[in-house]
Amino acid sequence: MSTDILRFATAGSVDDGKSTLIGRLLYDSKSIFEDQLDAVERTSRTRGEEQTNLALLTDGLRAEREQGITIDVAYRYFATPRRTFIIADTPGHIQYTRNMVTGASTSDLAIILVDARKGLQEQSRRHAFLATLLQVPHLVLAVNKMDLVDYDQQRFEEIKQEFSAFATKLDVTDLTFIPLSALHGDNVVDRSLNMPWYDGPSLLHHLENVHIASDRNLIDVRFPVQYVIRPHKADDPELHDYRGYAGQVAGGVLKPGDEVTHLPSGLDTRIAKILTADGEVEEAFSPMSVTLLLEDDIDISRGDMICRPNNKPAVTQDVDAMICWMAESRRLTPRSKLIIKHTTRTAKAVVRDLFYRLDVNTLHRDEDATELALNEIGRVSLRGTQPLFADEYKRNRMTGGFILIDEGTNTTVAAGMIVQAG
Repeated sequence: MSTDILRFATAGSVDDGKSTLIGRLLYDSKSIFEDQLDAVERTSRTRGEEQTNLALLTDGLRAEREQGITIDVAYRYFATPRRTFIIADTPGHIQYTRNMVTGASTSDLAIILVDARKGLQEQSRRHAFLATLLQVPHLVLAVNKMDLVDYDQQRFEEIKQEFSAFATKLDVTDLTFIPLSALHGDNVVDRSLNMPWYDGPSLLHHLENVHIASDRNLIDVRFPVQYVIRPHKADDPELHDYRGYAGQVAGGVLKPGDEVTHLPSGLDTRIAKILTADGEVEEAFSPMSVTLLLEDDIDISRGDMICRPNNKPAVTQDVDAMICWMAESRRLTPRSKLIIKHTTRTAKAVVRDLFYRLDVNTLHRDEDATELALNEIGRVSLRGTQPLFADEYKRNRMTGGFILIDEGTNTTVAAGMIVQAG
């Protein structure tokens, strides 16, 4: 089952203790190798530190990343008996906005770290906004370094109130506040004895138990076709007419016998079989990768969509979207020509209009903006040379998200979230 994997992103300002927190999670959940721990303990002693510096478990990656070496988002894996976790450790600075967008775009949950002494910073607000822009369903505000404010309940409540007030401006569906000390392990894996006034879960307990199965769209059937499988084995009569359609389920539940529609043709058929790498299955749902066999012979190719007859995505060449611009070498301007990659479909596209640039710190809309530069976010309208089979991003992150590619260099220059299709 895919539900026992939780993907989460961590974000925080510099020195908020993000590396220590991730190190503590890895250390206290016994998810690091002994030789790694030995190396960290040795380095800590060499530096004359009194206790093991758990931040060193992740800081090696950060050093490489900030020198411009290929690691943009550092991914870490660990597991407990309840769940497997994938951590996207995203940098805090504003110049790394695109990295945060990359890390958060596939996350089920985002942890925003705040230093209890400093309270909410501009970066905390920006990270919260980006997480909600990317429709990350679950948000945790982790108030770290509680040991440095003497585990004061009043300080925690002040930060909680301030953030709650800010969150009313955002589209937050699930918000949890946890006071902790990553350095000492308070409320990270085990409940803290230093904060008897806090009656909520530890961070790991929350991560293990947060309900994510219902975050996936199980209503709208969406199956973008990635690959058409034609074995062409003349010596095997059973495979002579075999035609399978491989892809990843982007929404809904598919079962053999279900009536489905093919886009763009609009032709209806039924599902004959659903195959996976492990054999035939009786149902498929997001994010499973499967091969569908259909009852009728329809001309289907990569980039097409299989959905329900009475529940179709918008079929449109025009979309309005929020864009995070990721290119250093060029800027987005109206009439820019780009390639849009949406689900499995790739087409040429032109920017018809730039409506506004959004200040991610104040949420102010600059409607006089004429371009978007690196790490800037704005709302644009695009027209593609082919119809896209699209949903709004808030309804389905897979059929509502896309990337833009520079035709000349073939590099990804933007990530987009569809606000309106058609």
